[in-house]
Amino acid sequence: MKSNPRGRISFLVVIFLLMAALCLVRLFFIQVVKSEYYRDKGDRQYLRPSTDLGNRGSILAQKKDGSLFALAGMKTAYLVTINPRLLASQASSTYLKLNSIIPLDPGDWSKWTVNSSSSYKEIATKVEPGKAEAIKALGIKGVTIYKQKLRSYPFGNSASQVVGLVGYKGDDLVGRYGLERQYEKVLSRQSEMSFANFFVEIFSGIGSSLSGKAASAEGNIVTTLEPVAQKFFEGELMKAEEEWQGDKIGGIIIDPKTGEIIAMAAWPNFDPGGKVTDLGVLTNPLVEGVYELGSIFKPLTMAAGLDTGVVTAKTTYNDKGCITLNKKKICNYDDKARGVIPMQEVLNQSLNCGASFVTQQLGQDRFRQYFNAYGFNEPTGVDLPGEATNLMKNLKSPRLVDYATASFGQGIAVTPLSLVRALSVLGNGGYLVTPHVVKEIDYQNKITQKFESKIVRQVIKKETSEEISRMLSVVVDEKMPKVKMERYSIAAKTGTAQIANPANGKYFEDRFLHSFFGYFPAYNPRFLVFIFIVNPKGAQFSSETLTTPFVNTSRFLLNYYQVAPDR
Repeated sequence: MKSNPRGRISFLVVIFLLMAALCLVRLFFIQVVKSEYYRDKGDRQYLRPSTDLGNRGSILAQKKDGSLFALAGMKTAYLVTINPRLLASQASSTYLKLNSIIPLDPGDWSKWTVNSSSSYKEIATKVEPGKAEAIKALGIKGVTIYKQKLRSYPFGNSASQVVGLVGYKGDDLVGRYGLERQYEKVLSRQSEMSFANFFVEIFSGIGSSLSGKAASAEGNIVTTLEPVAQKFFEGELMKAEEEWQGDKIGGIIIDPKTGEIIAMAAWPNFDPGGKVTDLGVLTNPLVEGVYELGSIFKPLTMAAGLDTGVVTAKTTYNDKGCITLNKKKICNYDDKARGVIPMQEVLNQSLNCGASFVTQQLGQDRFRQYFNAYGFNEPTGVDLPGEATNLMKNLKSPRLVDYATASFGQGIAVTPLSLVRALSVLGNGGYLVTPHVVKEIDYQNKITQKFESKIVRQVIKKETSEEISRMLSVVVDEKMPKVKMERYSIAAKTGTAQIANPANGKYFEDRFLHSFFGYFPAYNPRFLVFIFIVNPKGAQFSSETLTTPFVNTSRFLLNYYQVAPDR
């Protein structure tokens, strides 16, 4: 059989072209996708054991104009070391020269240099570039400077519980709280191991480059947080905290239609780049804490009544100030009777007896079904770690009184984020959405994953959403003159809850949790703002403590985002 030289040549050409294509793909991966990593590798050259972070993806916030702002990133600093053997007789003069640039403890210096047999000692870390250059310029034999890559948090304390921090887990530096922990696999650079030489790197892992698996899990995350709004919101919360001296204060700004969290803040907070002495401040109370949040539950109860048709805004009942259920007395906040009044007044005057009336019309089963549909019996699905489980045991009780107290936010404890998720249902047409903090992930292989709005289910009808929004707008227009705006409709409600005493299972007489929520424009909301403060001093009702930060935040958002008036 005759051979076919043209066929062999064609086959070899195809093989050659394929190998060339593979090399080009791998070169692109090395020179473009992982270029920053290899530049860093070249700087460090393994001259010492790596004790710094090496490299890590960024956490970014996007401003309204589309520009990006780093919440967490990498910065270059320097490590200063000495070789005590080489210093010998010049140890004293070296100390004086170095101490003029970087403060050194004389006692430590003596321990490092006097009769030391060591040839390596780290004397300063995280040294700024300018100081490192000044030390290098001294030209002292036995003093060496190495580059470090360290985690940087340019936003400081702002959004610290959301961002989290990097800390040691055993011998490894990993994300420990917040987004740093939640997106550890994305932010870490586990695939960035040592390489033997350039050619081995070119030909190793070609298949994974082509398939997109190499570094596919590694990237930077872009959050839904808007840094200008975050900073303004935190400023308003801190003003309220300074005035009322609460044990804790926090708040959330969310887009009720998409679940995008625009701002999330809590105090006390911490500096992720500094030393944290109180571990209690590391947790996010808006996600990881549960509270009895009081009367801002009443619109949820009323919406359930409206949705089933057991009440309308004009339905009346005889308010006697107090009622007794299962031998337990329930009273309005002031114990006063209002007589025969419509449902609108239940919200206007925040009447516990009125919320209990709606619950009785619903019945225990339907009430439970609606509160479960609001999502209180399940995680919110937020992309933050450590989400607490709501305490809804009372809704499994056979006693009507437990449902009645739940109708105005007592006897059940929920995370603030869980409540914000449920309250969003009222204004967004009746849908339960999944709150989220990350907008997109930009992977190192140049693929971008975007996170869209996720609707879990429809809880109330669109008509019900419009009606409860109208009723809450009436609350603002008739009962909240400081909140009312001439050109914008605002739906809002305050809440004041007694704080449980863990010592006896009862409630403190002089300690309260204040809350405030509102969304606007009421019939097509761009924003929902929620604020709470625990145990404020010198004020009993949330209308005293939280009206100002809510109003200031609302006006800022409407102006900053140039929201069109609806009135």
